[in-house]
Amino acid sequence: MTQHRAQDLVEQALAASTADGQVTVVVDGSEANLRWAGNSLTTNGAMRSRQIVVVSFVDGGTGMAAGTVTRSGTPDIADLVAASEQSARDAGPAEDAMPLIGPDPDGGVPPGSGDWDADPAGTSIGVFADFAPALGQAFGEAGDRGELLYGFAEHTMRTTYLGSSTGLRLRHDQPTGRVELNGKTPDFSRSVWAGTSTRDFADVSVADLAADVQKKMAWSQRRVDLPAGRYETLLPPSAVSDLMIYLYWTMEARDADEGRNVFARPGGGNRIGDRLTQLPLTLRSDPRHPGLEASPFQVVAASSGGASVFDNGMATPAVDWISGGVLANLVRPRAWALRTTAPATAAVDNLILEDPTATATQEEMIAATDRGLLLTTLWYIREVDPQTLLLTGLTRDGVFLVEGGEVTGAVNNFRFNESPVDLLGRAVQAGVTERTLPREWNDWFTRTAMPTLRVPDFNMSSVSPAS
Repeated sequence: MTQHRAQDLVEQALAASTADGQVTVVVDGSEANLRWAGNSLTTNGAMRSRQIVVVSFVDGGTGMAAGTVTRSGTPDIADLVAASEQSARDAGPAEDAMPLIGPDPDGGVPPGSGDWDADPAGTSIGVFADFAPALGQAFGEAGDRGELLYGFAEHTMRTTYLGSSTGLRLRHDQPTGRVELNGKTPDFSRSVWAGTSTRDFADVSVADLAADVQKKMAWSQRRVDLPAGRYETLLPPSAVSDLMIYLYWTMEARDADEGRNVFARPGGGNRIGDRLTQLPLTLRSDPRHPGLEASPFQVVAASSGGASVFDNGMATPAVDWISGGVLANLVRPRAWALRTTAPATAAVDNLILEDPTATATQEEMIAATDRGLLLTTLWYIREVDPQTLLLTGLTRDGVFLVEGGEVTGAVNNFRFNESPVDLLGRAVQAGVTERTLPREWNDWFTRTAMPTLRVPDFNMSSVSPAS
């Protein structure tokens, strides 16, 4: 792989094209990870990868068609291009066909693209130089308390090179890190969780994560069984992020305009302009948000309702999805924007929910709770009804009872049934926003910042036997 520069492979693919247009993407990746169980490191490793995507565009006389072929490693470029072009010829005219993005400013090319000629960025096991010794200390302290720590730390670096037959040459380096730390008793009767996201592990405090686990383990010494029902509930940032990510993934303008999702307006059209919550909440994405930086341009291997291969290289500027509690934007590729005379709006690989008036910390929100539940994380989230975005799932690794402003014990896990859109409408308080790690979706989406939300009647639909 090191014998073939990613930029050279892009140029070779473009030069081999006989189609009416082409976009080639090469992603060079590196990863380092640590895993541990029972207060001991179990594995560590480092790896490298490469993925090449060729999208060919062929005008068969009845409209432009697109064909995509993806390979790992370093395949024969001529064969890869030929396969992509054949795929386009075999496809029918694409309903999302648009002129490819060009390099001129009017074409939407984002400013500040990385250095095309530079070597790809990388990571190594050295990223854990300070993290690993601190983890060893946490192992010893947990052992002294008769507790066990499990979990993993992972750091990846992906360098994306995107070139097109229209002259685009774009490059982006994306670091992604995450840590999950579980505390358990030796008989596994109690389990709690803490986690965080990071770009480089320089800002990860193992001591803080271990202290969070220790606090929750102490809370869980007393067990209280509760029945299913509706409870005043404090949703921590991690749980909020999992719900908001699912909401974000459904924010496709076409589905709304055609009446297929929760953002469809009864009688036709979409709900842009509707108030979704009385709180002054803003849900937004910004590729330049500090600590959550993401690609400023689109990279699309296959078209969907929310993205188009014809939009490769389109800028992804900051956007408010919900502004001051009001639905402000939906994800809209250029082709659908043209058909609906609405602005094209691209998804961004981060998500922030905030109340600009919020000042309360989670601790202060607990202190203001007479009786309710404090969750840790959600798990196994699945969609029940797309029209209302009703979701079901499980609580996991700590549901705590709050009484008189203090956590007094842990309760059993539950299955929940809730719509994140409906939850926003019923939320009565948001705390300060902080960077967090989603539990359910962190294999795909890690760059989030969320508040703790207070919901007066969260629906715990049944008791779960899960620990």
